[in-house]
Amino acid sequence: MKDFLVRWLMIPVLLLTFAGAAYAQLEVIITDYVGKRAPVAIVPFGWEGDTPSAPFDIDNVITEDLKRSGRFAPIAEGGMLQKPTERVDLDFDDWRILKVDAVIIGKVVQTGANVYSVQFQAFDVNSQEQLIGYRMPASRGTMRRVAHRAADMIYEKLTGIPGVFGTKVAYVTARGTGDDRLYTLVVSDTDGENQFTIMESTDPIMSPAWSPDSRELAYVSFEGDAATIYVQTLRSGNRIKVSSRAGINGAPAFSPDGRKLVVTLGGLGGNLDIYVLDLATRQFSRLTRHRAIDTEGTWAPDGRSIYFTSDRSGGPQVYRIEVGGGTAERVTFEGSYNARPRLSPDGKRVALVHLDRGNYRIGVLDLDDKDLLIVSNGTQDESPSFAPNSDSIIYATREGRNGVLEMVSADGLYRQRLGSRAGDIREPVWSPFPRY
Repeated sequence: MKDFLVRWLMIPVLLLTFAGAAYAQLEVIITDYVGKRAPVAIVPFGWEGDTPSAPFDIDNVITEDLKRSGRFAPIAEGGMLQKPTERVDLDFDDWRILKVDAVIIGKVVQTGANVYSVQFQAFDVNSQEQLIGYRMPASRGTMRRVAHRAADMIYEKLTGIPGVFGTKVAYVTARGTGDDRLYTLVVSDTDGENQFTIMESTDPIMSPAWSPDSRELAYVSFEGDAATIYVQTLRSGNRIKVSSRAGINGAPAFSPDGRKLVVTLGGLGGNLDIYVLDLATRQFSRLTRHRAIDTEGTWAPDGRSIYFTSDRSGGPQVYRIEVGGGTAERVTFEGSYNARPRLSPDGKRVALVHLDRGNYRIGVLDLDDKDLLIVSNGTQDESPSFAPNSDSIIYATREGRNGVLEMVSADGLYRQRLGSRAGDIREPVWSPFPRY
């Protein structure tokens, strides 16, 4: 029964497969850059406290965040002509010699037992004007989060695009083989740090989806050889069963207000349709009534329509239907296979899996001009998910026998890989912005 449900739940997208793996820390490998990156300097932060050094290297996290963005090229500390920590000591001529566009300085000040103040400023070297200056409280346990927050603020000031360094990703890993295989639902920072386990099972886990407030995850579990949709609170670990009908319960996705899920349901006969589940009343509303396979629903950001995959035209294509019901409208026309649609948070683009000359790759469809841009270069790429700033996409691909994650800009100009030294990772989904 479980194999039957897995097979139908994943149609028409690629079947989720896992090689034998060991659970390990994610590591980020930058694999591809196209275009010019702006030279910037993140000067080592000063330290004022009762120990010889600061409890955390905040400037290093900021440096790595900006480097991973693909838009900046931080200069090495050894090449700096000065290392100021305050504006009064900043000599812009030295930075002009190094052809640096912006310089970031700061310090960490201890104000009590495990109480700190993180201060930072960013300056435009050419105009000598301060772009941003901020002070944030911190403790030893929050230093990394504060560093990501600082990097987000600096990134937005320099680019006009909100930073996503403080967001998280959820994904599924597997280790072991045969009856000893263990599936794990994991959440980590986007740089691979701060991993923690949401749940583990000897049965497959699929289709994680974030709530809009980032406090909950919906997912499909095959415990007891049956597909069941759960919603789990991250902080407490408490979970509730929200859909366990006979047959198929799959592909959950939260509505923008967090009150509903769009899900795929189907009886034991195998036909799949799109439903909306009200989480308060547990009532289902059926949206599609077609003999074709309708699956993988996702909400438009305005909450008024749902995009989904259907083979009603003879092969998998993306369709759109109003939440109130009506006739489904076909969205994709280029190629014979377009599946797993995911809307950008700004509502302007759809990321999807596209069959490109025999390879399954990630495409980005502009909803206004209908242009489709292929942004990945693998042979078996799947499960795209937009960053909350709509500027980047995370997806799953393969490296040898292992599944790994990659991040790519929505324009395809830079790419980085997140993998473990001995792991198999699939089904990534990017969290919304944190609510500070």
